[in-house]
Amino acid sequence: MFKHYLITRFNLRAENWDVTKNNEQLLTDEWMDNRMWLFENFCFPSVVGQTNQNFEWLLYFDTNTKEVYKTRIMDLVANQPNFKVFFVDAMPSFKPEMFTYIANETKNIPYLITTRIDNDDSIHIDFINEVQKQFNQQEYRAIDFIKGYSLQIEPVYILAKKEQLFNPFISLIEKNDNPKTAFHQDHRYWKRDKKVTQLGDKRLWLSIIHQRNKVNKFDGYGLVKWKDIQENFTLSDEANKLILEKTIPYSNWFFTSIKNQFVQTFELNFKLLKRKLGLYKAR
Repeated sequence: MFKHYLITRFNLRAENWDVTKNNEQLLTDEWMDNRMWLFENFCFPSVVGQTNQNFEWLLYFDTNTKEVYKTRIMDLVANQPNFKVFFVDAMPSFKPEMFTYIANETKNIPYLITTRIDNDDSIHIDFINEVQKQFNQQEYRAIDFIKGYSLQIEPVYILAKKEQLFNPFISLIEKNDNPKTAFHQDHRYWKRDKKVTQLGDKRLWLSIIHQRNKVNKFDGYGLVKWKDIQENFTLSDEANKLILEKTIPYSNWFFTSIKNQFVQTFELNFKLLKRKLGLYKAR
């Protein structure tokens, strides 16, 4: 009835994307080493650990990726038959290559589900299953799970709650007839699309905040203990150990938490109101 693709862009060269938020150069060996460490410890194991394995993970790397990293990547996915690795020529080749592969693989499948995930983030063990539970033969409907967690790992470890509308974990259910996919537009621009279902029953993702994020900053709130939610997110042993040992006490950032919760609640309700009033203009 449907085919579900989880899709990740890894290190694709792109115009206007050459430095981090701290003005550090992107796509260097240092950047790649750091990003591979995040991927191997936070993102990859969380996808391997999905309770529902009825999906394919399409991973897109640049053709300029050095052999040492290509080998590391291929070794990593060697025992995962539903993980597919592609090497494409920079960002402009990403969508054409993706559409060609999906079209060839889904010729007789009437519906398509596509979900995006960044290579430095994690998903709840039931994330894929929760996406598929929303499937009801929709011709076009985005699924936006607005609740998750935020984990800052630099300069100190802080674990918190997080709500975000139109976040980087968005999915699109659609009829397989010239499909658009979840990469039809930047995740922030889904606010202009009327056909988005927003759900907040469960916290289904874990956003990792570090010094080499392009934009993201830590704005989580509330007391969260990793031991209480650890079973919901499959991370590496190394990541689990670091979180348990290095997360600072809630009392150390209590006032920041209060401020973040106030700002986050205001922004979320303001965006929901703007959306209800139709104030977001279509692109």
